[in-house]
Amino acid sequence: MASSEHSRAPVFFLMGPTAAGKTAVAMELVQRFPLEIISVDSSLVYRGMDIGTGKPTAEELARAPHRLIDIREPQQTYSAASFCTDARAEISDVFARGNFPLLVGGSMMYFHALQYGLSRLPAADQAIREQLASEAAQTGWPAMHRRLQAIDGQMAARIDPNDSQRIQRALEIAEITGGPPSVAMAQNRGDPLPHTVKTLVINPQDRAVLHQRIALRFRRMLAAGLVQEVETLLQKPAVHAELPAMRMVGYRQALKYLNGEYDREELENRGIYATRQLAKRQLTWLRRQYGSAFSRAIDPDGQDYYNKVTCVISRSLETVE
Repeated sequence: MASSEHSRAPVFFLMGPTAAGKTAVAMELVQRFPLEIISVDSSLVYRGMDIGTGKPTAEELARAPHRLIDIREPQQTYSAASFCTDARAEISDVFARGNFPLLVGGSMMYFHALQYGLSRLPAADQAIREQLASEAAQTGWPAMHRRLQAIDGQMAARIDPNDSQRIQRALEIAEITGGPPSVAMAQNRGDPLPHTVKTLVINPQDRAVLHQRIALRFRRMLAAGLVQEVETLLQKPAVHAELPAMRMVGYRQALKYLNGEYDREELENRGIYATRQLAKRQLTWLRRQYGSAFSRAIDPDGQDYYNKVTCVISRSLETVE
């Protein structure tokens, strides 16, 4: 496919909450269509973090390779900016191979940044960061999140109260710009993705079923050795509990268990609850982003789920000359 045709060719976004079955259907789609999977997941980028992230197995990856998996060590940072750079390069490579990109995952801000452009925000201010970190050490990150909520409720709604990295950055931007960080982001939007985007939103209609899947998924992670995975990670010299990677859902709870703050039952309950809250935030983001279109999203528990997804892909590819 010539580069001049890329902007007219479709790039597919398959997005939805955790445990909704996105990966399974994506793996079926690449068997049927000329698609290649690009992971849109801030946790799957880390090597050695396999069980707690629900990473596809080696067998699954051999059958349906995923780009942007295992590209960082846990102690390395990975941001929306990093993702946008990497994803654009992978998209170009997929088109050069004569195929079409299928971006799959649940990191909603990554999808948004890639499609609409990443905001050009002020550079980090080390003095402000140190001050915020010092205050957080005294009051805790949930308290810092409440401060952010008072400044910018829209931004706070997108960030977990324990996500220290994003809370710190949002408060830093507020300090530098003197206004809500969401306003600064909107006013400094970067270049949008120069491709036609076809979005497939997955919306489980029965939340009880989704909650059951989440519970089963986390219990399977525990049975597969999540705690042992965390112990192995902590043996690496540069890995510690305060890293963003180690504060992800599942890993944060496993660390507290290892520190003696939880017993095994509490670990399970807290991990399931945190995963349910993550799914709730993902669905809230999708509802806000797509409005009325969200009500027409595809139900992964519907009998015609796979057919609806394949119809979208088929119709889009038929229009490509």
